Amino acid sequence: MNVKTTLAIAAEIRKLTGNEMYREKEVMRIAVINEVSARDKNKFILDALKHVNAEVYNIGMNEGADKPELTYIHTGLMAGLSLAAGAADFVVGGCGTGQGFLLSAMQYPGVFCGHITNPLDAWLFSQINGGNCISLALNKGFGWAGDVELKYIFEKFFSDEPGQGYPPARSKSQRESRGILKEINTATHKDFVTILQSIDKKIVNTAVNFPAFKVFFEKYANKGDIFDIIFSN
Repeated sequence: MNVKTTLAIAAEIRKLTGNEMYREKEVMRIAVINEVSARDKNKFILDALKHVNAEVYNIGMNEGADKPELTYIHTGLMAGLSLAAGAADFVVGGCGTGQGFLLSAMQYPGVFCGHITNPLDAWLFSQINGGNCISLALNKGFGWAGDVELKYIFEKFFSDEPGQGYPPARSKSQRESRGILKEINTATHKDFVTILQSIDKKIVNTAVNFPAFKVFFEKYANKGDIFDIIFSN
């Protein structure tokens, strides 16, 4: 994928999600966040993303002895924070079935996550929904050639500019629906500062103090209230 296409994708994601905190940059930043049950698949995700012209940051678990252990509860919060603070343009997460991470990430404002199980899912989610986060099923159905399927998933997701619509005759209606969904997302979520102050401190501390996440967030997140809360922990 060329730089022009990657820039267009990053710009479209910023527009569709309404997150003006994202900084302009040459290539998009992708955060990969694995939880404990599927950390052995981390290497396959990273290998598959080598074919995408983007900066890829591995900020969750891998096959090593990472402590503390992250569940999808933690990684969903980490995804929301990474997107809200502009540290990442796009998040790749998942869990055993992909359902847990999907549900967790979607609790947070500005997260538009899709459950992706095959390359056609990836392409349609990109074209119709233009989301900024995907959740992969990394244990269920991950069999022979699962690593190859991951490469095809990313190849199709990033093959065309997002949000073009499918079928083409429905593109106008789909753009309108994305705008309406963004408004609903804003109306139905608390702001992130309130969220961080309201949920279990143990969950927040485990997530934000995970070493790879903290290094990534300190380097790339926009300075502001979210940043200040995290680095006061």
